Amino acid sequence: MLYDAYELQQSWLTGASIAAGIGAEWLQSPINPLSYTGVGPLVASGLDVFAHASARRGKPDFGLDMTIIEGREVAVREEIVLRKPFGQLKRFVREGVTGGPKLLIVAPMSGHYATLLRGTVERMLPSADVYITDWHDAKLVPTDAGTFALDDYVDYVIAFLEAIGPGAHMLAVCQPSVPAYAATALMSEDGDPARPRTLTMMGGPIDTREAPTVVNTVATQRPLAWFRQNVIQTVPYYYPGHGRQVYPGFLQLSGFMAMNLGNHLMSHYRMFQHLIDGDGEEAAATKAFYDEYRSVCDMTAEFYLQTIEDVFQQHKLPKGELTYRGRKIDPSAITDVGLLAIEGERDDISGIGQTQAALKIATKLPDELKAYHLAKHVGHYGIFNGRRWREEIAPVVERFMAAHDAA
Repeated sequence: MLYDAYELQQSWLTGASIAAGIGAEWLQSPINPLSYTGVGPLVASGLDVFAHASARRGKPDFGLDMTIIEGREVAVREEIVLRKPFGQLKRFVREGVTGGPKLLIVAPMSGHYATLLRGTVERMLPSADVYITDWHDAKLVPTDAGTFALDDYVDYVIAFLEAIGPGAHMLAVCQPSVPAYAATALMSEDGDPARPRTLTMMGGPIDTREAPTVVNTVATQRPLAWFRQNVIQTVPYYYPGHGRQVYPGFLQLSGFMAMNLGNHLMSHYRMFQHLIDGDGEEAAATKAFYDEYRSVCDMTAEFYLQTIEDVFQQHKLPKGELTYRGRKIDPSAITDVGLLAIEGERDDISGIGQTQAALKIATKLPDELKAYHLAKHVGHYGIFNGRRWREEIAPVVERFMAAHDAA
């Protein structure tokens, strides 16, 4: 019922957004006398902000068609290496460039598309052969494709690493730190030659008992049954995945927006001021951010609920209780994979110490294969996007990979 109500609201807002956009353009037109008055630009800017905020969004494009390598432009094209029902392995092929470390970026399945890591990919392209897990929107996956839980996520990570081949590095951003770590432990225990050479975890909830955040508190102050009854919805009949039980992306987005509502309101107010002042460049930057931020997708109910229970409520991985298809995950099996934990000093999603815990539970991994980096003055999003990611954090990742390639 909630899903249907949301869709009805969106259909209304879509029409209002189009009308507001047309009104903004008309009020800004040089042939309209109102555009030369004080009230014209004011109303036009307000309509522009509303039109952007209420517009319906789908899956964005990466849009990375070139990179700079050693001072020259190199064309980039996307290639699908492996297709699976709930996601695909995408490679960013640098035309005419061979060599460089192979890097699998594991994108979070947390309501946003893999394009949220566009800046992560863009920064690593000059130095690495980059692959990414491109997850599908659960509401678009037919029910005959089966279910997708945390165990399936681990299966996908292993399959993607094996498709890339031995010697690859892996970088997990936020939520996938847990399944990426589990896959690394399983592949190490099995002696799989495709196990990653290094695993970098950025702002990941390995042990959420360390410096709990608001997100952790919300996940633990209610029983699992509450989440099952209140946030799990059925996909409506007009989508390919109709009948599938999901945690809708719009609920995840609402939660994230509510956490920092004041900041989001101020961002839109500043965008309104930039439009009034004619500063289109600053307004466009804000619009670009929210175009990505508001592009959300659904997660399968089984994956969402298992993550809530195993990761946030019962802390199974750090306690040595996490299982994969009945098989216990043994962190001590990781003996020759370099582990790098990166945390943000101002991260309000994964608190300081939650990712570093990955180094502590790898009890048989030599200290020289472990590394930790605390990014000063950086929040959760800034760990993998923005200036500090490009200039301060990415070089740490590159040096870590290079050191283990050399070794």
